[in-house]
Amino acid sequence: MQDKATLEDALAIMRDLRTRDAWDRAQTHESLRPYLNEEMHELDDALREGDDAATCGELGDVLLQVLFHAVIAEERGAFGPEDVAGSLVGKMRRRHPWLYGTETERTPWEQMKAKARGSLAEGLPQGLPALHRAHRLQERAAGVGFDWPDLEGPMEKVEEELGEVRTLVHESGATFDTHGVPSLDPRHARLEDELGDLLFAVVNLCRKAGTHPSLALDRANAKFQRRFEAVERLAAERGVEVRSAGLEALDAIWDEVKAGEPRP
Repeated sequence: MQDKATLEDALAIMRDLRTRDAWDRAQTHESLRPYLNEEMHELDDALREGDDAATCGELGDVLLQVLFHAVIAEERGAFGPEDVAGSLVGKMRRRHPWLYGTETERTPWEQMKAKARGSLAEGLPQGLPALHRAHRLQERAAGVGFDWPDLEGPMEKVEEELGEVRTLVHESGATFDTHGVPSLDPRHARLEDELGDLLFAVVNLCRKAGTHPSLALDRANAKFQRRFEAVERLAAERGVEVRSAGLEALDAIWDEVKAGEPRP
């Protein structure tokens, strides 16, 4: 069992480290950016795996980064930990006026935000992963009423965009396979554009279905990895060389692996 501590204890040790430890004292907002990014990914891994002990530890590491930045800002006279806490409390009160204000009915957050921002993308970080950015842009557009009433519209849009990709491929008669090398072929640029539209439509379908596209893709990635590693194991047991077996042979093993999985 870890010693019980409070947020005040955590803040006190952070201030002490800034005073007495050379490495901690040397850090700046800029130097800490890579660590914050790393800690967020490690926390996400722990959450994905459902590991409570790891999640607790990683939350502590993220809290360290929050307090680190707050104490550095405090030393600069910009703001302090209390201001950070005040920002959180104020934001939560503003986001829930039906609980802490005069409103009696819950207002969707995106509708409230739309009244305050100047443009669709205002406030969205530039470094957001593309799938999440697409999801957030669509959420914001939906907040001002630009949205389908149900799943039928998004499903039809996916079919429409897939049809446009299929038409482009058939018209060109090319495979567009550049093996990861950027292509200067204008046909490839057109295909990239159409595939982007298809992905954007699928993101919208995920959103309307109530799932985040990043989480859905995480599940698909894990499923593919699990199945293909099983294919590799079976192939090795049977003396089959994966690199030269060919699609037909590997696909047969894939179907075997898939059929052997427990049904959800």
